[in-house]
Amino acid sequence: MMLIPTHHFRDIERKPEYLQPEKCIPPPYPGPVGTMWFIRDGCGIACAIVTWFLVLYAEFVVLFVMLIPSRDYVYSVINGIVFNLLAFLALASHCRAMLTDPGAVPKGNATKEFIESLQLKPGQVVYKCPKCCSIKPDRAHHCSVCKRCIRKMDHHCPWVNNCVGENNQKYFVLFTMYIALISLHALIMVGFHFLHCFEEDWTNLLQAYGMTREETAEALLSPPEKEQALKVSSSECSSFSPPTTVILLILLCFEGLLFLIFTSVMFGTQVHSICTDETGIEQLKKEERRWAKKTKWMNMKAVFGHPFSLGWASPFATPDQGKADPYQYVV
Repeated sequence: MMLIPTHHFRDIERKPEYLQPEKCIPPPYPGPVGTMWFIRDGCGIACAIVTWFLVLYAEFVVLFVMLIPSRDYVYSVINGIVFNLLAFLALASHCRAMLTDPGAVPKGNATKEFIESLQLKPGQVVYKCPKCCSIKPDRAHHCSVCKRCIRKMDHHCPWVNNCVGENNQKYFVLFTMYIALISLHALIMVGFHFLHCFEEDWTNLLQAYGMTREETAEALLSPPEKEQALKVSSSECSSFSPPTTVILLILLCFEGLLFLIFTSVMFGTQVHSICTDETGIEQLKKEERRWAKKTKWMNMKAVFGHPFSLGWASPFATPDQGKADPYQYVV
């Protein structure tokens, strides 16, 4: 917990009686250490399910519409491995961002016993949240969805059904990065698929009737002949009918473009927030900077861990953020 001079005015309780410790009762059944963090919010749960559905839809279209029907074995294997690896890392990052405690301050700890244990010196004041009745560290903000004060809270994201805070910002950044990468990869594969299959279908149609491109302009095929030729050629590019294939690919293009733009912007804003060591809420409220300024590289290591390693890109590596602040508390 941060102890600050008396000349700061934001959320400061100047009178000891204003803390009203008698009204703060700790939770009767504190959760055991290691209990999984999960926010029971209907909107957030629905958004998280939609996120998984969209990723799995992209998996289905990429595998069963584009890669498996392809006759280029090397192309299918390489792109299949890359896409599935990125999708797996994206979903793993999503789970870590959703199920990791973002840095919640112990609820209901503004009790008389706890305040006395702080041994505050004359002139020292502390933060108190009237909503969750907790003594909170500096740079903590209350989230109305999580119903807790969150250390270094950036924002509450419904897509991960959680706040983005001190402990899970790395996983949220990785989630936006991997979603942007699989969106870009899917768009590139769709582009190649359209170009390759349209060219291949056109060539197969000509060869089936022994015609050149010049002769095709004068050829008059009956509707049944045209339909049969299209069935023969389209089966080599997709196991679905041409209309179904086109609809699936167009939907994938729309999804990929939308999420590429959205997650790229989120990734950029998160990296900028980390480098400047200023959360989204602090930027929005234009709060006065009361913490030590560090280099961009030090700020990156504070979020992703010390030292720089491949673990920065892994959602399974818990960042080592160094020694904890001696003024922070745990219960």
